[in-house]
Amino acid sequence: MSIKTILTEPNKILRQVSKSVEKVGQAERQLMDDMLDTMYHANGIGLAAIQIGVPKRIIVMDLSKKEEEKKPMYFVNPVIKNKNQNFSKYEEGCLSVPNQFAEIERPKTCEVEYLDYDGEKKIIKAEGLLATCIQHEMDHLQGILFIDYLSKLKKSMIIKKLSKDKNKSDRITF
Repeated sequence: MSIKTILTEPNKILRQVSKSVEKVGQAERQLMDDMLDTMYHANGIGLAAIQIGVPKRIIVMDLSKKEEEKKPMYFVNPVIKNKNQNFSKYEEGCLSVPNQFAEIERPKTCEVEYLDYDGEKKIIKAEGLLATCIQHEMDHLQGILFIDYLSKLKKSMIIKKLSKDKNKSDRITF
């Protein structure tokens, strides 16, 4: 297991649509392990493979609190089957959009079909933070970032700031 570099906006790789995984084998499990280590190292709760430059439809998440036992979740080829028509707002942030946060409105609940760490087909009914996180990470698989839901002005201000920060030589990237 190893910690990978998380790509940050602006980066054209983050805007790629990820490809489906044909089967969950050792390479995919190794990737998920590395993604989990990378996510924990960066103090995140979710990470899509594209965020470390791998255009595969793979997501890892762990919503457990720091003092709780870790509860990693693995989603390969996730597909949202049902979205609730009721919406809720959460303040979202993203490891690929460092130090930027905004309230984003998303469906309150959703049902997701996916393959787990062992390649077994599963369905989960998610609500609250879990539903928000799954939808946020699944957006990454389509090349969408949470800032794409903001006004054009706010989004361009954030990208301009991130571009400026990227050019600073003393910037540390996790």
